[in-house]
Amino acid sequence: MRTIDLFSGCGGLSLGFQNAGFEIIAGFDNWQPAIDIYEKNFNHPIHKLNLSEIVDFEVFKNLHVDMIIGGPPCQDFSSAGKRNEEKRADLTIKFAEIIAEVKPKYFVMENVDRITTTKTLKCALKIFQENEYGLSQKILNASFCGVPQTRKRFFLIGILHENNHTLEPYLDKNLAKEPLTIFDYLGNDLGTEHYYRHPRSYARRAIFSIYEPSPTIRGVNRPIPKTYQFHEGDTTKELEKVRPLTTLERSYLQTFPKDFDWIKLPKSDLEQVIGNAVPVKLAEYVANCIKEYIHDKQNHVTPKQAKLFA
Repeated sequence: MRTIDLFSGCGGLSLGFQNAGFEIIAGFDNWQPAIDIYEKNFNHPIHKLNLSEIVDFEVFKNLHVDMIIGGPPCQDFSSAGKRNEEKRADLTIKFAEIIAEVKPKYFVMENVDRITTTKTLKCALKIFQENEYGLSQKILNASFCGVPQTRKRFFLIGILHENNHTLEPYLDKNLAKEPLTIFDYLGNDLGTEHYYRHPRSYARRAIFSIYEPSPTIRGVNRPIPKTYQFHEGDTTKELEKVRPLTTLERSYLQTFPKDFDWIKLPKSDLEQVIGNAVPVKLAEYVANCIKEYIHDKQNHVTPKQAKLFA
C-alpha cells in the first residue's frame, strides 16, 4: 500500500508503518534537523515543504497514494503549551484539506489527546465526513501498545466509503492486558533502577523506576538540580542512585531501534526531535490493526466477528 507521511519529523510513524509492511514512498516535513535524521535512516526521499503554505495539491496527487499518515504539530493543543489554538492548529485543518483533495483510500492522523476538546478537530472531522470517510477514533496509551511509556495519543483513522467506527474493535482488542515497563522492554540495559525526568512542576514527582512505564518523553532533558526537593511519589530518596537518561536512552523509550542513526546535531535539537516523535511501536500497533482489518475484509470477516475473536 503506497503511503506518504506528512509532518513526518524524524520518522516514528514512517518506521512503524514500514515495519508493519506498508510501502512508505515519501516523507514531508519543514524542520531541517528532523529532515536530516529522516534522510539518513530511510531509503525513500523526504521533501522539505511548508505544508501550511501549500495550495497546489498536485505534488501529492502525482504520487498515486493509497494511504496518507501524519501527525500535524500539536504544541498548541498539548499540556506543555499554552492550551490554545493558534497557527499550528491550522495545520490539522491543512491535513484534512490535503486528504479531501487527494482522496487516499486510508488516512491516519495522530495528535495529543487534548485535541478531542478543540474546535479544530470538529472542523477537521466535518471536512473528512463531507468527503465520505468513515472515521474511527481512539486515544491510545502507548504502554499497552508495545511502548514502555505512558504516552497518551489520539488517533483518527479514515477509510473512504466505509462506515464509522469500523476500526475501533481492532484498536481495542489488540491492546496488552498490562502496561509495558522499561524493565520489560530493556531489561537492565540502562544500568540503573531509578532515573530523573525533569517535571513540568515540582509539585509532581521526578524520580521514576524502571519497573514501571516511563512518563511521556518530552523535548526537555535536564540534570537533577542541586536544590531538588524529594516528592512523596519518588521511587527512591537515595539521590546518588539516580541520574537523568541520556539522549540515546530516551530514543530507546520512544522504541527507536538501537541502530537508528541520530547523526551529529546540537543536543537541544536532538532532544526536541526525539521528544516530538511518534513512538515507533505505537505506530506499528496502529498499522497492524489496519492490516488485520484489511485481511478480515478480504476474508469477509465483519468487525463484530473480529471483536468476538479478541
